[in-house]
Amino acid sequence: MKKGGFSCPFSFAVPCDTNMKSFYENKHVWITGASSGIGKALTQTLSSYGARLIISSRREEALKEVRETCAFPEKIGILPLDLADGDSLPEKVAIAIGMAGGQIDMMVHNGGISQRSLVKDTDISVDRKVMEIDYFGTVALTKALLPHFLENQSGHFAVVTSLMGVFSSPMRSGYCAAKHALHGFFDALRAEHHEDNIYVSIICPGFIRTEISKNALVGDGSKQETMDQATDKGLTPEQCAQRMAKAISKRKPEIYVGKKEILAIYLKRWMPGVLRRIIRKAAVT
Repeated sequence: MKKGGFSCPFSFAVPCDTNMKSFYENKHVWITGASSGIGKALTQTLSSYGARLIISSRREEALKEVRETCAFPEKIGILPLDLADGDSLPEKVAIAIGMAGGQIDMMVHNGGISQRSLVKDTDISVDRKVMEIDYFGTVALTKALLPHFLENQSGHFAVVTSLMGVFSSPMRSGYCAAKHALHGFFDALRAEHHEDNIYVSIICPGFIRTEISKNALVGDGSKQETMDQATDKGLTPEQCAQRMAKAISKRKPEIYVGKKEILAIYLKRWMPGVLRRIIRKAAVT
């Protein structure tokens, strides 16, 4: 495949783009939640553009399998971590910096879990677990890496939240709370460190065809084990990853990825009463 005079050597399903290759090639990018779904697809996408990657999740064997599907597996390092273990994250940052040869250019926060249950049926331990992983784990990792970015006067946090970080729906109270919290934290960080050449991109996917709903926690803390209809009809992870990579390369502060569900963002802004009525009647699981 050729575009702009660049001959693509990959037998890979990701289209080559000279501008994207120029932006990502040999950048050191660390991706959490990389063993499946959006994180896996983003790993494949950025590898196709020549990025040097560190990929993380709890499942080391799954990360190894992801690496072998990529265009340049030799440019990918594996660093298992658990976002629920906040005390371990400063050490993980030190290891990652060493793996990157002394400089990480971008942190993609993609790790997390979801939840599907009514407020009245959800044990508080589930709310705490979702918040601990999706919010506190991400914040702890950010605070551990931020001094490195400040020392270099350069860095980019790309934070995968959700449209549920902008508006909320039934059955996702704990998940929505954690995603809303991430928006608040990273909007503040962006403002505080604008002069330090540190960028923040908040990515808000809608329905993406991953295992997120199957792995979502229900009220007693067990997994839902079923696929939401809307999730099953969503964009593929590969489509999502390609749109994310392009928007991140443009350093966009907030990015919406999905189909018609994105319209809810604008209803929230201009017609909030209408959105509230729609949400009350929507099939959400």
